Amino acid sequence: MTTEKKVLRVLRGILSADVKGYSLLMTNDEASTIKILKEYRTIMSEKIKHNSGRVVDAPGDNLLAEFSSAVNAVQCSVEIQKALKERNAELPDDKRLEFRIGVNIGDVVQDGESLYGEGINIAARIEGLADPGGVCISRNAYDHIKNKLKLGYEYIGEHAVKNIKDPVRVYKILMAPEDTGKLIGEEQKPLLKTLAWSAIIVASIIFITYQFFQKPAAPEFEPVEIEKMAYPLPDKPSIAVLAFDNMSGDPEQEYFSDGITEDIITTLSKTDQLFVIARNSSFTYKGKPVKVKQIAEELGVRYVLEGSVRRTEDRVRITAQLIDAISGYHLWAERYDRDIKDIFTLQDEITMKIVTELEVKLTEGEQSRLSSKRYKTLDVKLKVMELATLWKKGTVESHMRHGQMAQEFIEMAPESDIGYTQLGWYYWFLAFSGKSPQESIGKAFKLARKAVSLDKFNPFSYSLLSNLYTMMRKYEKAIAAGEQGVALNPNGSHNHCALGITLSFADKLDEAIDHFKQAIRLDPFPEYYYFSHLGRCYMLKGQYEEALSEFKKASHVRPDTFFNIRYLAAIYALLDRQEEASAVVKKVLEIMPNYSLERSSKAWPYKNQADLKFVVDAMHKAGLPD
Repeated sequence: MTTEKKVLRVLRGILSADVKGYSLLMTNDEASTIKILKEYRTIMSEKIKHNSGRVVDAPGDNLLAEFSSAVNAVQCSVEIQKALKERNAELPDDKRLEFRIGVNIGDVVQDGESLYGEGINIAARIEGLADPGGVCISRNAYDHIKNKLKLGYEYIGEHAVKNIKDPVRVYKILMAPEDTGKLIGEEQKPLLKTLAWSAIIVASIIFITYQFFQKPAAPEFEPVEIEKMAYPLPDKPSIAVLAFDNMSGDPEQEYFSDGITEDIITTLSKTDQLFVIARNSSFTYKGKPVKVKQIAEELGVRYVLEGSVRRTEDRVRITAQLIDAISGYHLWAERYDRDIKDIFTLQDEITMKIVTELEVKLTEGEQSRLSSKRYKTLDVKLKVMELATLWKKGTVESHMRHGQMAQEFIEMAPESDIGYTQLGWYYWFLAFSGKSPQESIGKAFKLARKAVSLDKFNPFSYSLLSNLYTMMRKYEKAIAAGEQGVALNPNGSHNHCALGITLSFADKLDEAIDHFKQAIRLDPFPEYYYFSHLGRCYMLKGQYEEALSEFKKASHVRPDTFFNIRYLAAIYALLDRQEEASAVVKKVLEIMPNYSLERSSKAWPYKNQADLKFVVDAMHKAGLPD
């Protein structure tokens, strides 16, 4: 007769901890990091034992402990962080090990000395929400300790946790003595909740009674969330460059760290021997505690580059590490301390190191195009970074300031193509917004031609020309310019999208669809208009359900975008879903009360007049006024 080890279910306080930036610390100084980690583990183990807990497991930089009491688990976490803070104060910045701790109270499966179950998973996930040197706890843990420890708490909301069905409510521990008894951002108090529910019930009775005597209103349209695709890996080395952390301690320097990241992305994108995810999608993860493997899976790449930037008045420190997300192996990591004036050479070093590690062999021409020397001086580079930040903000105010700064750039560096391209895009924005369109297109066109004459290898100048030629109804020239932009920047999602727009208006729908799909593959979380223009192509081809799906995705990205919802109204009408079409038209007229379909359609550059009539008739059927 065999005896089986008994498996028990128990309620436990779970403490999960890991070190922020452990991989980079190991790469920079493995021996020192291991020595300090061992010392810190001894401190943590003593605190856990003192608080009647038990260390369950401690792989790598992680530590898992269990307690029979929620109070003991949280008290222990606070004692650990205070002890490690004192020890870190004795070390230089680049030697400090800062743990993040998550605590949960939950049901776990005890199998001998091991623990399993959802209670542990939640503790591990909320640990990632904690600040380095901080503690986060679940709502379950908070309910057990809120009146028993001299601490403060900050409610930081509900968080979706991977592999956990329901969102988890999370609190941050405030450990400073002056925060004792403080509660920040708490959910509604029970009395307020009761009153709120009473009000809701009364309002519901009134609403239902009213609705009984009224005609049903047209339903509101609901955008759909963009589904995370499971992309197959490309047949070439594929990489996502994550936003480098700004370690300068000054939020105003954010544009500098972002600019470094964007330059690396732009430079890598210029070779067709790599597959490079666009800035827009890689920056989606900025400031979020997401594992590298998850990022790689969602973006469909094998390699991920991450790092940080610390800038002082005349020095810059950049750390970077290249990770194989499939194996978890760190291919390369380096820390650079340089004079700020050497930033161009430094960026080139990082870029070429990545290319070398990915075993890409560049031609002589590609090596030349992957250089940062085109910026000439540091002041020019800093101005470019600020211009890029302003454009990406996307507000009317930022676009206006972008135009002013582009003019300043031309005055500062008249020999550079960059200022002319940026000012050209500003006038394109004015034309697209309907502000003196003919005059604005003329100014933008002259600036684009000037930019190309100064630098024949800037892909963004050609994409600008492609857009402008399209608005001028010069379709062959528009296609040629768009194709040149893609050739110079084969990984540029913006360049593929610009060419797709040109092809769609030039009555080359299948080719346009191919470029839109490639743009979205390079930028899986793109701007709304990628989906809008793809939907427009499907609509013109008579594929109405596919078109509806794309328009809804665009509405998820930017719900009130005037360009997209006009087409959404049209596709509902074509599908004979008039109630939904009417709801969207109502939204259109709320945004622009004096809208005229006849007036606006005159600016749409369709080469095929039958396509123009088809779109106008569909919008008219939806209910948009002439």
